[in-house]
Amino acid sequence: MNPDFVRTYLTGLQDRLCAIIEEVDGQAKYHTDEWQRAEGGGGRTRVIAGGPVMEKGGVAFSDVRGHALPPSATVARPELAGKGFRAMGVSVVHHPRNPYCPTSHMNVRLFCTDGPNPVWWFGGGFDLTPYYGFDEDAVTWHRAAREATGAHYPKFKAWCDDYFLLKHRQEQRGIGGVFYDDFTEGGFEAAFALMQRVGDAYGQAYAEILRRRKDTPYGERERTWQEIRRGRYVEFNLVLDRGTIFGLQSGGRTESILMSLPPHVQWHYGHLPAPGTPEERLLSHYLKPQDWLKGS
Repeated sequence: MNPDFVRTYLTGLQDRLCAIIEEVDGQAKYHTDEWQRAEGGGGRTRVIAGGPVMEKGGVAFSDVRGHALPPSATVARPELAGKGFRAMGVSVVHHPRNPYCPTSHMNVRLFCTDGPNPVWWFGGGFDLTPYYGFDEDAVTWHRAAREATGAHYPKFKAWCDDYFLLKHRQEQRGIGGVFYDDFTEGGFEAAFALMQRVGDAYGQAYAEILRRRKDTPYGERERTWQEIRRGRYVEFNLVLDRGTIFGLQSGGRTESILMSLPPHVQWHYGHLPAPGTPEERLLSHYLKPQDWLKGS
């Protein structure tokens, strides 16, 4: 096991993802913010904002150390409570300006404990949060997920559907993708290879969808709906997301942890879209877990 090989991959992944999104946007560039953690390690957060395509987005690399794993990291492994750790990963969230372009999220990470017999595991995945549903986009996304994860896809897809559920509303955050955690199957090299396939699949699939939708005309109605649905994204990240909870519990860097939040959000009391509208179709059809690759 050599975590430094993983670090090299992750820093390169950050560079590649930023280049892909900058090319799609055509104008905006990422601002780089390098930081150090007092307890050990640090990171490099890159944020893009104000572009014609990307209203706000972030691609954050971190490699941090701590004296004791926080509670959120030891729920499934209570025997590791109190152990020192090293955690590294790349976390990505992009909020496009056009409501017909979906928000996307990706994360790949490695945890390992300190000591002569370190315990390690990988986690990650990517998911898509559309404001207006398109079958073509769902197929593009899930085909990339299946190609990246192979035989694991059905299980990882189900985990994603289960994880990105707003339990307090019994509502899916989006159309899913794949999600996995505590992954050690096949040994370190095989698990690391899976991380690389997931990380590499995200950028190309998302860029394809952005290019397809970024020039779609929209108006105030679509923009209002987008901001209402962004509110659900905020609810999930602040209430349920393990990464957010881990970062805050471990004394992480708040600006980097909360870069995932969109710039403009609305909450309307008891809001429901009119029957038969594209907005209602998002809720009644697209935000229901289903086999998007059926027959393909």
